[in-house]
Amino acid sequence: MSDRKPYDQNLRVIGQALEAKHISVFELQAQGDRYVIRGDPERDPSLLGRLRDLQNRFKFGAPVPVLNYAGSEIERLDREGKAKRVKPDRLPDFYSLPNTLRTMGCYLDFQGAELLEIHKRPLSVTILYRKKDGHPNMEERSIASFYDLFMALHRRRAKEKTLNPGASPK
Repeated sequence: MSDRKPYDQNLRVIGQALEAKHISVFELQAQGDRYVIRGDPERDPSLLGRLRDLQNRFKFGAPVPVLNYAGSEIERLDREGKAKRVKPDRLPDFYSLPNTLRTMGCYLDFQGAELLEIHKRPLSVTILYRKKDGHPNMEERSIASFYDLFMALHRRRAKEKTLNPGASPK
């Protein structure tokens, strides 16, 4: 693997960007230090919103948006995200996209795995990665199955902050 930032940081930042674009169901491919994401924004359930969507589909067709995030873009988005954080000491919402992806990133980092793809659906995720030995592995899991890891990570960050109050949290 390259000298990239840990997946937990990269995926959290990407989760923040996708959340801002109202994209919660997507396919993510890791291509070196670049992440390519395909996903549609959630639809506006109001009648006016549905009419607008229909009009846009007739005008422009229905291509699936493709987003690209490379190292420099991720760093810029990370700086912007840190500036917006309001209460870093509170327990974050596990089901927010940035926290869910951050937890999956930690899961991959702990295994020393190389991320290949993530297919995120409303309640589940499929993760394709390469293990340390070079063999590919695919896991299909519920989002909730990462909750215990999320809590352990939150406790660890809180403990680190208590032991080292001057350090900025990841």
